[in-house]
Amino acid sequence: MAFELPALPYGADALAPLMSAETFEYHHGKHHATYVANLNKLVEGTEYATKSLEEIILSSEGGVFNNAAQTWNHAFFWNSMKPGGGGEPTGQLGDLIKRDFGSYEAFANEFVQAGVTQFGSGWAWLVWTDGKLQVARTANADLPMKHGQVALLTADVWEHAYYIDYRNGRQKYLETFLAGLANWEFAAANLAKAK
Repeated sequence: MAFELPALPYGADALAPLMSAETFEYHHGKHHATYVANLNKLVEGTEYATKSLEEIILSSEGGVFNNAAQTWNHAFFWNSMKPGGGGEPTGQLGDLIKRDFGSYEAFANEFVQAGVTQFGSGWAWLVWTDGKLQVARTANADLPMKHGQVALLTADVWEHAYYIDYRNGRQKYLETFLAGLANWEFAAANLAKAK
């Protein structure tokens, strides 16, 4: 089964000025598209050809894993943002953030620092693991499902995610992600499925 580049869940200019259409042109239209194309080439005629994306991620290594995981990570990242997003979440997710981090501010600081201190390329995540929320960070294509964690929300900290709009300001990008882009409804829906 051939994998396809998923459409963005909003228009390419819908997150401007916080994330520009030019960023999506390259990040979605070039980077994500290349991962999908490479994955299709790598799995054609192999044991992976009939597996789901998640099955491939959990059973592969090397180039197959990298392209499968990056295909999944990016689709998850697009859904982790929405126009008019960000701010402090409410409801059960907001309550659990306060329970597990002490306050939303403490969570936000930990999330931003996870992304800022990820050396090189990678991801900052809000995850559900062992009955509680945690912040995690992964390098390159690595992702929570490889570690028995459930991803709720992610911010991409590869340079191509933010360099057009924020240059080398990774911290500013991550602060903006939480303040104006984070899709807390998506995170809450992932939490409901995980519990």
